[in-house]
Amino acid sequence: MTYQHLLIAVDLTDDCHKVIERAEALAGCCAAKLTLVHVIEPMSMAFGGDVPLDLSALQEQQTEQARQQLEAFSTQHPQLGKENCRLLFGQPRQEIHRLAHELGCDLIVTGSHGRHGLALLLGSTSNDLLHGATCDVLAVHLPKPE
Repeated sequence: MTYQHLLIAVDLTDDCHKVIERAEALAGCCAAKLTLVHVIEPMSMAFGGDVPLDLSALQEQQTEQARQQLEAFSTQHPQLGKENCRLLFGQPRQEIHRLAHELGCDLIVTGSHGRHGLALLLGSTSNDLLHGATCDVLAVHLPKPE
């Protein structure tokens, strides 16, 4: 079986380049299409909705920075193409699964730091993606942050 459409789910850190490069290599072997996605979790979700501040200006700034980073990734990785970069809002797991289904992706590629201890108990996005995925998920091992 060969993959036909890979969805690359990234968090926009510098480690994303390794994830994108791994997906590009795999796509090259299979002649597969690539789509890159980043999901912004609304700040009200992150804080449980109990924040007495107006976070709209911060949310807009976060969104603009994410747009700029996605554009930079599409320039640095021409195989992606600007039209194949998506910025979504919501709960990452749900939005990535929804997009993978909507686009007919047969592989989700993401990075994993292989967390231990408390971080393992709290979970991570890459671990979250494994649960409920309707296609294969590849977790690219990334070095642990120092």
